[in-house]
Amino acid sequence: MTILSIDTSGKTASVALSENGLLLGETSIVTRLTHSQVILPMVQRLLSDCEKDIADVDCVAAANGPGSYTGLRIGIGAVKGMCLGNSRLKCAGVSTLSALAYNVSFFEGFIYTVMKARNTICYFAAFEAKGGVITRTHDDCLMESAGIAELIKSQGGRAMLIGDYAEDIKALFTDDDNVLTAPAAHSIARASSICEAVENDETLITDPASLGVSYLQPTKAQKDRAHENNA
Repeated sequence: MTILSIDTSGKTASVALSENGLLLGETSIVTRLTHSQVILPMVQRLLSDCEKDIADVDCVAAANGPGSYTGLRIGIGAVKGMCLGNSRLKCAGVSTLSALAYNVSFFEGFIYTVMKARNTICYFAAFEAKGGVITRTHDDCLMESAGIAELIKSQGGRAMLIGDYAEDIKALFTDDDNVLTAPAAHSIARASSICEAVENDETLITDPASLGVSYLQPTKAQKDRAHENNA
């Protein structure tokens, strides 16, 4: 299966192309431009550099949250747009937290993905990595940092923290050498990890109409409507 993936969930815009588990190419940039300005040109350039065309792609995948509200909508919208008028093309949504775990699939032990949501509350998920295989052990959720620390302590074993809140959680384990933080080079959004996730779990593949975004917390528009209804 040939998979084209994009990640617009944060500051980094990333695109990747894989074929039967082999990474053909990947481009990741941090830009001040909006993802809507850069992501499709990046896709076109990557396909051209890999001497491929959209007709050669079997599945288009994107990070579907949590993350930037606007960025996620741009990524999912781009995937749906590519699928319009092309009934052969499949699509998939991959959790941003799951994609981060695949960034460090070389690790042996438990992987905890922690992204800052607000104050000391994080977007959180947990996985076990063994022999390059990633297995989810905790669903995506919102969790206080203290609760995350307790869960890690109760689980025991070697642990890898990854995400923009990893150092804050690590500070709660200063005397525990079994709790590590991912190297900076492995902590940025990588579309290739989305390819890998789809390769390893084809149940992620869906139809364009069913592809949506998982914010894990209310959007600003939803909060505004709730405020108006309660006024």
